Amino acid sequence: MRTDTEHAPGRPGHAPGRFALGAAGCALTLFGGVACAATDDTEPAQGTVGNPVQLGDVQTVEREDLEAVFAEAGVKGTFVLFDAGDRSAVVVNPDQADERAVPASTFKLPNTLIALQTGEVSDVDEVISPESGDELSLREALPTSDVPVHQEVADRIGYDRMSTWVDRFDYGNRNVGEEGATDRFWLEGPLEISALEQATFVAELAREELPVDVQHQRALRDLLLVEEGPHHQLFGRTGLGVDVDPVPGWWVGWVEQGSDLHTFALRLEVEDQEDADLRESLGRELLVALDVLPAA
Repeated sequence: MRTDTEHAPGRPGHAPGRFALGAAGCALTLFGGVACAATDDTEPAQGTVGNPVQLGDVQTVEREDLEAVFAEAGVKGTFVLFDAGDRSAVVVNPDQADERAVPASTFKLPNTLIALQTGEVSDVDEVISPESGDELSLREALPTSDVPVHQEVADRIGYDRMSTWVDRFDYGNRNVGEEGATDRFWLEGPLEISALEQATFVAELAREELPVDVQHQRALRDLLLVEEGPHHQLFGRTGLGVDVDPVPGWWVGWVEQGSDLHTFALRLEVEDQEDADLRESLGRELLVALDVLPAA
């Protein structure tokens, strides 16, 4: 059975998020200093960029002005930019940023790390031969829409070890389903993750702080490099759900600018292939607007 998560498919439900508004007072912004919440009888401070909200333990600033990026493209979506240095974030559409959806091909990141750490794959250049699909190495399979290679890898890892490592990574809802179904849980559920959780997981990977050997995190980092400029490096991976409703379209990764590290997660509700094609372009537009990527 061939499943291609990079082409817009059908759709399923995702668990409701646990988003909580709050954080009265001031929150540190990534751009624009300090943003203070207005009380009933005060006006927002001049120069404030965004409104402070709370997502878990992360001080977050909502950028309502950037919702136009999604609206003008005719799609619904959310975007989280996480500062790995001070653990603050900028978020667009925070009501969706804490909702979980299947990770789809973005799960290739933890799947690759678990395979390497358990020794089920010797290195990223070992050729994997699934019963269906092409023979590819992890280096070749990660940037493509080829799913059978990673299904074969997940089968090698097995239910018990997969469950242990997903839990150890604190990855989303940490639910890999039932034994005997290790090849579908990240495509159709029950594993789900929010945009904020994606951004914080990627931050641990980028900082080489996940509980696996550093050499494996560095190997994965090399596979995720998208572009390198004079003053920045961009790393990323897309994902697209299958047989779920709504269909999540992901782009997750990070940008390094000297000692500054910002991770990001964009998720769209994908209606058709045209929506899916917007993931990286909209993500780049938001990264440029937030001064994390240079303008083209």
